[in-house]
Amino acid sequence: MLSWAVIFFVVAIIAAIFGFGGIATASAGIAQILFLIFLALFAATLIARAVKGRSG
Repeated sequence: MLSWAVIFFVVAIIAAIFGFGGIATASAGIAQILFLIFLALFAATLIARAVKGRSG
């Protein structure tokens, strides 16, 4: 998930360098959404492991 966010971020940077504003904006938005999903899943995993570690 994080790798896809990085890929879209790189695409956004390259598109911005070459002047493709619409593509850069869309790619940056997708990268941001993927990164937020990654953070949510990471936090959920940490919480699940902490709860499992206490009871098991």
